[in-house]
Amino acid sequence: MRRQRAVPLWTATVTLLAGLLLATPSTAQPAQSAQPAAEPAYPARQEMLRKATAGLFLHWGMFTRPLHTDCRAWEKAVTDGGWTPDYWVAEARKLRASYIVLATFHSRLGYARPWPSRIPGSCATERDILGELVKAANREGVEVILYMTDDPKWHSEQGFTTLDSAAYSAHKGRPVDLTTREGFGAYSYDLFFEVMADYPELAGFWIDNDNEYWERNKLYEQIRERRPDMTLSNNNEDTPIMDMVSHEQKTGMTPPYDQPSAIWTPMPRLTESCYKVPDTGSWWYDGQDRPVSTGLNVGRYVANAGTSIKSLMNLTAMVDGRFPPQQQRFTDFMKDYLPPIWSSLSGVVGGGYRYGGFQPGAWSDGAYGYVTISEQRPTRQYLHVTTPPRSGDQVTVRDNGHRVRRVSDLRTGRKLAFEQRDGSLTVKGVAAWDPYDTVLAVDTHPRREGVHPARTVTASATAEKQGHPAAALTDGGYDTYWDSDARVPVALTLDLGRVRKARFLGINQREWSPTYNRETFGRAEDSARIKDYRVSLSRDGTTWGAPVRAGVLESARGTRFIDLGTRYTRYIRLEIDSTWAAETVPRFHRQLQIDEIQVGYGHPRGSGRR
Repeated sequence: MRRQRAVPLWTATVTLLAGLLLATPSTAQPAQSAQPAAEPAYPARQEMLRKATAGLFLHWGMFTRPLHTDCRAWEKAVTDGGWTPDYWVAEARKLRASYIVLATFHSRLGYARPWPSRIPGSCATERDILGELVKAANREGVEVILYMTDDPKWHSEQGFTTLDSAAYSAHKGRPVDLTTREGFGAYSYDLFFEVMADYPELAGFWIDNDNEYWERNKLYEQIRERRPDMTLSNNNEDTPIMDMVSHEQKTGMTPPYDQPSAIWTPMPRLTESCYKVPDTGSWWYDGQDRPVSTGLNVGRYVANAGTSIKSLMNLTAMVDGRFPPQQQRFTDFMKDYLPPIWSSLSGVVGGGYRYGGFQPGAWSDGAYGYVTISEQRPTRQYLHVTTPPRSGDQVTVRDNGHRVRRVSDLRTGRKLAFEQRDGSLTVKGVAAWDPYDTVLAVDTHPRREGVHPARTVTASATAEKQGHPAAALTDGGYDTYWDSDARVPVALTLDLGRVRKARFLGINQREWSPTYNRETFGRAEDSARIKDYRVSLSRDGTTWGAPVRAGVLESARGTRFIDLGTRYTRYIRLEIDSTWAAETVPRFHRQLQIDEIQVGYGHPRGSGRR
């Protein structure tokens, strides 16, 4: 039997973070006793993935170069070359990867199965490569997930077919054409059950899109029933039954490592970004030692951690399992680079979103960066300066109401001077900027300051979608949100209950659409966020003056701020005249969704010396 995994502490930790960082607790409702028991929000099987920072992706099979046309010849080359699972596990540990995804049963790699299968239909090894890898990985605390493809269309890409319909038909006692989606769905369906039965220590499946046969025959539901310990991940599709959705190879962002700006899955959904570590080439080894940009890949790793996204790093193993020299140099570099800053990348959540935290993204003087918050110590935040400022020894970020007590360089422990005023934190005296990630450890007071508590502000809107009312804008919870019901222009009115001080709006829009400018690359803009806006004030809700602010809100992730100056008012009206997404992108055009709007009345002030 598969070993039982401990019940995760992740949910309790998130509850603690919410209590410390939000003005009021969220409004979770108790379960009704008359209802059947539902699966927990974060099932125990997800614990490893939720704790993980990264995984190692391995596309490796019969068509890894030099290409083999015979299954036994490929297996012999693997063994004669000295393949050992210990190498992959050691490389995963250099990257601090918690799991390995093995993509051998892949449509472009010969549909090879790295286990001695009893089901004919494509290449299957006599050596139990999968079993050896699972055992070696588990000894080192690393899990193994098996990639499964849905697609037979590449079966004859190399000039011969890699799918044996006759053999599988004889096995089933009926004609089955494996080159069709229906036939391949039946074949791969059987493989899922074989693997579930034979590999009790296998952690899960990584699904490369859905097959209609699987869905019609309730494959995923049966996996849940037979192996409730196994995780399911899906590539590029957010299928509800899946534990995690993976986003494939995002490019074209500014800065280029900012993969989160191209991702469309909102927290707290388990989300993964899978990408190629080499700068060029295929997902598998093509015979070339491709270049690797260290800065790009470190930036991706940090960016994903700063947005509660898992980094699934694809390296191209050769036939003997080893990585080409330039990829080997990268893993060797990461082995030494990560440990001094690991506390800022592991056991953390992305800051600037539902968990509070400083504002990530574009900072002062051309700097760019991300924020992580310690789960165990929520008053500790980390500023990751992934692009240093153009000049000087200081950086300024929006403080989002967090009063700072102390700032230090995480690597050296050196205390740094800081000044906090007008909603921003400036850290001074940074002796040298790391070329990839300068990490500043920032200790804060437990609660945010200068924000009117949630539920002391009420909200109404000129439009709302059923089930997503305007009341969700100020309920203090990020599991509810307001939806404009595809109606823009739209106006939101915030009622402070009486005339009170107001200096800014902090807006957390739902992170369900990309933010980077696709138009630059010839594709339509698809950010569903606010673009043109106006803010007006009223003391009685009837008489409104001219707008006190009007402008364009940047299309960016994390909390966005509209500064109002010092005002005294009861009612604040935010008129949204347009959103960023183009009309040619109907999925996002005018589809405005907002998690929370907070009204701020002041900013923390303070300073610290070295």
